[in-house]
Amino acid sequence: MELHTRNGAARVESARTDLMSRARSGDGEAFRALTEPHRRELQVHCYRMLGSFQDAEDALQDTMLAAWRGLDRFDGRASLRTWLYRIATNRCLDALRSARRRQAKQWDAPGIEPPEPTRLGETPWLEPYPDALLDGAINVPLGPEARYEQTESISLAFVTALQILPPRQLAVLILRDVLGLHASEVSEMLDTTVESVKSALKRARATLQQRLPTAARNEPPADSPTEDALVAKFVTAYESADITALIALLTDDVFISMPPVPLEYQGRDAAARFCTTIFAAIQTFHLLPTRANAQPAFAVYQQTPTGPQASALLVLTLAADRIAAITFFENTVLPAFDLPQSLPNAQ
Repeated sequence: MELHTRNGAARVESARTDLMSRARSGDGEAFRALTEPHRRELQVHCYRMLGSFQDAEDALQDTMLAAWRGLDRFDGRASLRTWLYRIATNRCLDALRSARRRQAKQWDAPGIEPPEPTRLGETPWLEPYPDALLDGAINVPLGPEARYEQTESISLAFVTALQILPPRQLAVLILRDVLGLHASEVSEMLDTTVESVKSALKRARATLQQRLPTAARNEPPADSPTEDALVAKFVTAYESADITALIALLTDDVFISMPPVPLEYQGRDAAARFCTTIFAAIQTFHLLPTRANAQPAFAVYQQTPTGPQASALLVLTLAADRIAAITFFENTVLPAFDLPQSLPNAQ
């Protein structure tokens, strides 16, 4: 049995060596065979760093192009996976430092004047990540020092909190606490010292502890009876514009946000004012279920003379048997979820 195992491992290593040799000689198919197993997890890594699905896809493409062009510089001291993470991390750091980063937007819902917000958000840009693309992306090998569950580290609350961190602290925290890499590995990936990594991680952890809501760690399991019942009540209340029933589902400190518009509303009273404003202008909504960031989500369609038209995608953060946060995103994110911009009129 042991000999069979060794022979199998030897064959795998031989095949990998052959692929690497072919890729270095310009064989694109061989390069894709080497890197394809890592694409999804690298995209999620870029998403955690950038907070944007589209920006993550751009960073992933840049990473693969850089890896293809620089394959001769891969010396094999680290694994190919670690080498790709190094490239991806540094591409994301370049993007975070770029002056071209997208900025917050003004409220532009025609005919609706929003109520006074509780505060203005600090995260200039955020997009949801489709659960359909998480398959094979978060069930990945983690280092021994990982501190977060993979589903927790893709949640909107976690990704939002990450965006507050300075770029270098952000990279260090993800590499150390999410992926569980050793400090020495991270220092090599970022061309810095172990002491610098430890210092950045200490500051990042302190900031994240202050910013990450407690509710982010108390979500019921996906597709559990608790989640199913709460989501069903939410759909009924929202589609019937029943503000009383909707507010009854919320936690006392519920949080409503709508990136990239920086308006934020915290607490039941503020949420009631916001919902009253929206439902006073639009009485009929249709919700189409999906999932984002390992959380329940819905495409929101408002009734118009020509039929239901997409107005937003909302994501729910649950805490036990209540809703702790509702995050609205622009309808421009729907294509990533394979969701339509309009629905047929009900007969």
